[in-house]
Amino acid sequence: MTCSQSPGGSEASFALAQSRAGRGAAWPVGMHEVVAVPAAECSVIGTSPVAWWFLYVVECADGTLYTGIARDVAARLATHEAGRGARYTRGRGPLTLLGKRRCATHGDALRLELAIKRLSREEKRQLLASPRRFAALARATRRPPASG
Repeated sequence: MTCSQSPGGSEASFALAQSRAGRGAAWPVGMHEVVAVPAAECSVIGTSPVAWWFLYVVECADGTLYTGIARDVAARLATHEAGRGARYTRGRGPLTLLGKRRCATHGDALRLELAIKRLSREEKRQLLASPRRFAALARATRRPPASG
């Protein structure tokens, strides 16, 4: 999918979704969120899938949970597994990816990461088990669009 295409495949459906949800319309897909980007922003954001930020939650071999953000989750997990990732995950492998969520901006990913890190382990597990709750938390932590 190129940056100017919408998930529905037509500019009309993209425009309709934009008018319903405002700028940066989103379609939830499981635990991921697909965010349509207007064609005018493609030169700023780029058309590569790694232009997005992702929040991810992994379970370490000792049962603890680690939350982080990355543009390429698979590469970041490989870095963690190789012992070159976050200090916390060193020696705690193998890691199991429990969930990830696409975020439109780096700031959105950081705010969602902070909100999840404030939860208890049980609350994190409940959040990961409920895509609706995960989506609601992601919406609540987004920065509102600038008015003016």
